[in-house]
Amino acid sequence: MIKFDNVNKWYGRYHALVNITETFAKGEVAVVCGPSGSGKSTLIRTLNRLEPIDSGRIVLDGDDIHRRGLDINAFRSHIGFVFQQFNLFPHLSALENRTIAPVHLTRATRQEARERALALLDRVGLAHKANAFPSELSGGQQQRVAIARALTMQPPVMLFDEPTSALDPEMVGEVLQVMKGLARDGMTMVVVTHEMGFAREVTDRVLFMDHGEILERATPERFFARPEHPRARRFISDIRMASASL
Repeated sequence: MIKFDNVNKWYGRYHALVNITETFAKGEVAVVCGPSGSGKSTLIRTLNRLEPIDSGRIVLDGDDIHRRGLDINAFRSHIGFVFQQFNLFPHLSALENRTIAPVHLTRATRQEARERALALLDRVGLAHKANAFPSELSGGQQQRVAIARALTMQPPVMLFDEPTSALDPEMVGEVLQVMKGLARDGMTMVVVTHEMGFAREVTDRVLFMDHGEILERATPERFFARPEHPRARRFISDIRMASASL
């Protein structure tokens, strides 16, 4: 489904992605974790062209997505991306946030778009909030609407960039439950997150990054029990210490 081939990215003199070579299989759920500034968000943002790359190739579903001539808007319309800050249109209801893309991009009728929108809002447990505006929703509800919106175009892959980091702790669980449901349904997902419980319970693989490199790739069981790279071992140790202090 996704292949990184020797990808590099610089911000000035800062080498943000260093010779990234990685493959994600169709239907796989992968978590990318690591300390702040390790390159996680940059990595995922290159997957929908929010960030350009300086060398290498990224192939998604057989297409080189950084090639010249790619219709970026058409490409992005078929990649589900969920941000930290929800990014809902504040002047549109939950339902309208969900119908605007199919009406304008696929020429779906408003009735078709409405029916599909209600079905997806029901999937994330918010059909009863269809006519509510973002300001009338909790953070967790806004993020669930954002997930429903990202599913609008029936994307082959869903990308999540710290989807729970802006939420109060009591709201995190409701968003993770929706993501777990997508994983059970076989959605290909690449998730940048600090939610190690989600990584342990749901994902097929954990990728650990630091200083722009992928230093470790492992199943959740092995990563949390026996990380091999010294930097990954320190990361897990720090997590355990922080949990113990709560």
